Amino acid sequence: MPSQITSDDILNFWYSDRMRPRWFDSTPELDAEIRASYEPLWRTAGSGALDSWKASAEGCLALAIVLDQFPLNMFRGEAISFSTEKKAVETSKYAVARGYDQTLPADRLAFLYMPLMHSEDLADQDLSVQLFERAQLADNLRFARHHRELIRRFGRFPHRNAILGRKSSPEEIAYLNSKEAFLG
Repeated sequence: MPSQITSDDILNFWYSDRMRPRWFDSTPELDAEIRASYEPLWRTAGSGALDSWKASAEGCLALAIVLDQFPLNMFRGEAISFSTEKKAVETSKYAVARGYDQTLPADRLAFLYMPLMHSEDLADQDLSVQLFERAQLADNLRFARHHRELIRRFGRFPHRNAILGRKSSPEEIAYLNSKEAFLG
């Protein structure tokens, strides 16, 4: 039951020794496990029913993970995987506006800022780069800059077009067929 899962439960799971190596290298089995364990919670969070988690830095971080990371695992390759992105971005901005990011350990900041990197809004991308720079998270900053360049260049992420049923422009098709393509 989603109401029994706390923000601490999410952070303990996401930052566990078992999960850390899988953050950017998931498996179908792990994706299925996350879906089985957390889909009801994600749906509850998407409805706004977990907004009370925003009362703390850790709660905002957990909510950002649930809204941004979990659907990418649970619904890999499906349009629904982006359906709570806007709410995840709002959660990140809320946390930053309250200075919550200044109270979190550096090794946890990336996932608070990540929804901004996933946004197709250039202002969100600019904020993402600014925050990763300020936090001196060099590896994440490299990806944040790359994501921002894609939004500057195309106004969206071309690798999402097929999933979202969008028609790719000739320039996007050329990019997707190139060695420089970022495929998700």
